[in-house]
Amino acid sequence: MATTTLDSVLTGLAQEKATGSLRVGRNGTIFLTRGQVSYAESTGTPGVEELLTASGRISATAVRKARQAAGAEGGQANGGDLLVGKGVLTRGELEFCVLGATLDASYFLLDRALDSGLDAAGARPGPRSRFRDGERHWLGTHWFFDVPGLFRECRRRKARLDRAWPSSELDTQPVIPVRRIPGRHVVLTALQWEVLLGADTTATPAELARRLGRPAYSTLLAVRELGAAGLLATRGDPPAQSPPVLPKRGERSGPSSGQRSGPSSGPRAELRPGAGQDAAQPYLPPVSADPTDVNLLIRLRDALEALQ
Repeated sequence: MATTTLDSVLTGLAQEKATGSLRVGRNGTIFLTRGQVSYAESTGTPGVEELLTASGRISATAVRKARQAAGAEGGQANGGDLLVGKGVLTRGELEFCVLGATLDASYFLLDRALDSGLDAAGARPGPRSRFRDGERHWLGTHWFFDVPGLFRECRRRKARLDRAWPSSELDTQPVIPVRRIPGRHVVLTALQWEVLLGADTTATPAELARRLGRPAYSTLLAVRELGAAGLLATRGDPPAQSPPVLPKRGERSGPSSGQRSGPSSGPRAELRPGAGQDAAQPYLPPVSADPTDVNLLIRLRDALEALQ
């Protein structure tokens, strides 16, 4: 096709009520049936097969057999009907998975095409697309999306991501949980909990989605929400500082324990004097072996630990 922008290509195919597959470079494929989107798959998102097998709902063997049977029937792709007919899935489960996988893949395929930013020539750059008339997905047709409605849903999802965290810096970086939470407690959704448990400091949000058997968009939204809550770090963040270590119970310091009166080594050496004080003198008063002083330090230590 001469048209190079994905949104205009899809709009034209919808107006022509075309049936077939639109390959979007190496990024994925959008399937249409009489001008409506019936399925979409992206290299960056889990498909129906991956979502079902990763969740343990069906086995990889059952998927493979259904796919082989669908391809062996003269090009009539009806693998979804075969799975439902054998009782592997219910019709509702299949339709729900197709709905989720299509919206998931469509967002990542159309996100760049629907971006408001234009290049110098006034056209949105994007991968080259190619349409194959009559080609269907092996699962068959189980849901329909009109093209304008799909565009609106992709814009709505993009706006929701921006509300959660208005930056894409975490979208392609490894997910790295912070070592300490910024407060005494946090409230997490089930998916946010899975993301934190599955994060190994090397997997990106898309990779985590495949591992968890979760939609890529939902996983990305959870990552941005975790970032907004201060629960994720980035590669450029400085390493977390260790808190100062307070004296343990029974530990003595200061002139009465035989130490010199100057600044001691260890955590106290990092303290700085306040205004009008001599830098050569300890900032804190010397600690004696009096049980009152020790008990005070222990209470102070416990209070600081409770704040971490």
